Amino acid sequence: MIQRIYFLFLAIISICFSVNAQDTTQLSNSKIKVYQFRISEEIAPAAWRKTKQAFKEANEYKADVILIDMNTYGGMLDMADSIRTIILESPIKTVVFINNNAASAGALIAIACDKIYMRNAASIGAASVVNQTGQVMPEKYQSYMRSLMRATAEANNRDPRIAEAFVDSNIIVPGVKARGTVLTFTTSEAIKNKYCDGRAESIAEILKQENINNYESKTQELTWVDYALDFLTKPAISGILILLIIGGIYFELQAPGIGFALIVAVIAAALFFAPLYLQGLAANWEILLFVIGILLLLAEIFIIPGFGVAGILGIICIICGLAFSLVANNLFDFSFTGGNLMSAFGIVIVSMFASVILALVFGRNLFNSPLFQRVVLKDEQRASEGYISSATKLDLTGKTGFALTDLRPSGKILIDNVRYDALSEGEFIIKGTEVVVIKHETISIFVRKLV
Repeated sequence: MIQRIYFLFLAIISICFSVNAQDTTQLSNSKIKVYQFRISEEIAPAAWRKTKQAFKEANEYKADVILIDMNTYGGMLDMADSIRTIILESPIKTVVFINNNAASAGALIAIACDKIYMRNAASIGAASVVNQTGQVMPEKYQSYMRSLMRATAEANNRDPRIAEAFVDSNIIVPGVKARGTVLTFTTSEAIKNKYCDGRAESIAEILKQENINNYESKTQELTWVDYALDFLTKPAISGILILLIIGGIYFELQAPGIGFALIVAVIAAALFFAPLYLQGLAANWEILLFVIGILLLLAEIFIIPGFGVAGILGIICIICGLAFSLVANNLFDFSFTGGNLMSAFGIVIVSMFASVILALVFGRNLFNSPLFQRVVLKDEQRASEGYISSATKLDLTGKTGFALTDLRPSGKILIDNVRYDALSEGEFIIKGTEVVVIKHETISIFVRKLV
């Protein structure tokens, strides 16, 4: 009996070892899925969109590891915050390869990852918040960045004091950093202070150090749409598009009918707002604010005499709609945009002034060219043909005539074979319409349609 129990026990042990061996074989044969993408540009809307797309594809691929190949000098704080958030919230293991630089916003993104590897002569740090000219922003921005760095470091069991020292030159870390300069680590220094998990010269070396030998890899592939969106959201291109929007509207208001200038303005507006909308910057209310501004400006020009509240509000709405679309915000909460909001307003205002100056300087020659002849008034004001600029000695009240040009609200009329400048009472009057003079004040002649 004892002998039978002994043999039964051996049989059970044998079966267990056999099952365990099969499981081990199956585990060793299963490949680890690695998803790779690169951040080598300024941390801006394009980088944020690319990162969102990468994490979405990694989830669909059912990746075990996301590997980020990074080489950046930083960029926009709000975009970096969004990227570090998606990294911290991802259930997939994240590894960053600092391929030379992870400065400023790049440092924030790097320390959000589970593992950090660096090349020889690479660096990480120098994360003070600066404006477009490189000047350090006020304390409230530095305080916000310090809190982000500290929280991110704590989330991955890294020294939060060192993370703050990347931002603040006044922070002292004994044995690491003295007062007076912001902290930047070389590869050796980062390894010593546990801000780097290893030195590597390639992604293959990183995978080897992570004991990932049996794996399959997928690399993010960008399309022409991604490159187009990246190009169109560059500040310089946004400025040119704003110039075309404002310039197109200005020239359209100087010409009768719907012409080429309006088409240019509409296309420029589409190219300005569409990429920003897809990047998650331009919200519906910001685009609506811009449209309301245009409508108020048109109402001031064609409906309300003079230039007053509606026109001023229209200009303000146009500027704010364009500027707000250039930065990330939660309605009117711009606390995390750093100096980007002021830069956005600067781009918009400079572009608007440039469009007005270009319109005044080059408008006449531009619209005398054959390409634009159809959108300009061609009437010449010749005295030999009876044209006079004013009629201060005449009272034309009650006189009738007809419109020589469209009145939008200003234009030209003909009374008793004499041309006059005139203003409509507020309504749009089409060329050839019979009109009557309702008021004549010094050089101003006001007319309306003859009923």
